Amino acid sequence: MTVRYLIVDDEAPGRRNLRLAMAAHPDWLLCAECDSAAAARSALASHDIDVVFLDIHMPAESGLALARALSQLRAPPLVIFVTAYGAHAIDAFEVHALDYLLKPLDDARLAQATERAGAMLRLRQREAYGAALRDYLDGGGAPRVERINVRSVGRIEQVLVGDILWIASAGNYVELHLAARTVLHRMTLNRLEALLDPGAFLRVHRGAIVRRDQIARLEVSGDCAWRLLLRGGGVVAVSERHVCAVKSAM
Repeated sequence: MTVRYLIVDDEAPGRRNLRLAMAAHPDWLLCAECDSAAAARSALASHDIDVVFLDIHMPAESGLALARALSQLRAPPLVIFVTAYGAHAIDAFEVHALDYLLKPLDDARLAQATERAGAMLRLRQREAYGAALRDYLDGGGAPRVERINVRSVGRIEQVLVGDILWIASAGNYVELHLAARTVLHRMTLNRLEALLDPGAFLRVHRGAIVRRDQIARLEVSGDCAWRLLLRGGGVVAVSERHVCAVKSAM
């Protein structure tokens, strides 16, 4: 499958570096390089584009403004944001299952982004992607989220934060425990915690966060290990450090 793409960056070195890096992906066809959002709009009107590599900070019209316009399309092209943002500023991208590249470019990260985009295109996920993109832009990158867009094998699924009973750490992923199933999402527990409403969720262990209204009973075993029984039936370990906070929440 040939993937047709645009590079949109107001800086010539940025466009050149990405173009050279994309030479390692022969199935991807560069349709145009654009130095502004206006030039990108013209290219999008002239070409059938699958993916847009979009710099966020550009004069006149930002990359986010262009992405907002694209998100209104029924089946928008996929956007891979290119940014110099630090780790905390990209949390919103991850919680909405959006891909991004940090400057300077990393070849392995670029390969990962192109593989994910290709999988989504093969599975015809543009409409689901458009919904995830609108969620991100409508929230303006706000620190609190109501939905988490989970990407898995080229698909995007929306999980309502209100449906999450508790969350467990799984390395660079988190397990979102719902009433009838568990969903794996690519984000660390610490970074997700910063996006959740502390009035609704409580950290009870370095590896677990629970929904406050799920707290049913706190128990201690014979070896002085604390555990929390949830209304939904789950059992979560509580560390000594967080026991007082759990008692206060009860």
